[in-house]
Amino acid sequence: MAHKKLWTVLLLTTFVCSWYPAIAGADEIKIAAASDLTFAFKDVAAQFEKQTGSKLKLTYGSSGNFFSQIQNGAPFDLFFSADVGYPQKLDAAGLTEPGTIYEYASGKLVMWVPNGSTLELSRGLATLLDPRVGKIAIANPQHAPYGVAAVAAMRHAGVYDQVKSKLVLGENISQTEQFVQSGNAGVGLLALSLALAPAMKDSGRYVEIPASDYPPLIQAAVILKSSRNKELAKQFLKFLKQPETMALMERYGFSIPKDVAAAHGENEIPAR
Repeated sequence: MAHKKLWTVLLLTTFVCSWYPAIAGADEIKIAAASDLTFAFKDVAAQFEKQTGSKLKLTYGSSGNFFSQIQNGAPFDLFFSADVGYPQKLDAAGLTEPGTIYEYASGKLVMWVPNGSTLELSRGLATLLDPRVGKIAIANPQHAPYGVAAVAAMRHAGVYDQVKSKLVLGENISQTEQFVQSGNAGVGLLALSLALAPAMKDSGRYVEIPASDYPPLIQAAVILKSSRNKELAKQFLKFLKQPETMALMERYGFSIPKDVAAAHGENEIPAR
C-alpha cells in the first residue's frame, strides 16, 4: 500500500513539474523588437505591466536578423520590425497569426553629432563632405532598415560616393548610436527615437533628414504563429492603440497612424 502511495506521489510531482514552466510563463510574452524602440518600449512596457500585471520580455536587435531567426524557429510571441516588409514576408510564409500585422509607427532619420563637434548641421547631409568629418556611423544596410534609409538619403543628397569609405556599420541602430556617442565616429545617422532619449539628448545635437529623401520607415508588428500566448500578445497590440500609449510613442519621435486612437482608444485594457 505504501509503495502504491509513493508511486502516486511521484507521478503527481512529475505532472506538476512538467506543467509548472508553462504556468509560470503564462503571463509573459517574448518580444523581438527593432533597436529604435529601445527607450520608448522601456516606458511602454512599464505602463503595460503596471496596468495588466503581465510581463514583457524584450529583446532588441536589427529587424533583418530577427527575420532570419524567426524563420529558423526563434521562440518569440511578437515581432516589432522597423520595416513592414519583414512581417509581410513572414506572413506570406505562413509563420504569423493571420490578420495580425499592425503598422504601429513610422520612424524618422536624423544626423547626430556630440556637443563638442563644431560641424554646422544646417547644411544637411552636405555636412558629411566637411574635411573635419572622420568616421560616419550608420546601421548595416544589409539587415537594418535605418541603414537602408541612411544610404538612400546620402545618395539623394549626392554625397554617398564621396563618403562611403568613411562609413562604419553598426549591427543595428543601437550599436550605431554607441559608435558615435563613444567617439568612435564623429557623425551618426540615427533614429530620431534614440536621439530623443535622455542620454543622447543631453550629450549631442541633431537635425532631421527630410522624410522625402529616403524610403518610408513604416514599422509593423505581427503575432507569430508559434506564440504560446496569443491572447496576451493581442492584448499588448491593443494597448499600443490606446491614446496614452500613442502619445508616449510620439514623444520619442515616432509618427503614429492618426486613425488608430479613434478606432480603438475607447477600449481600455483590463487588469488581470
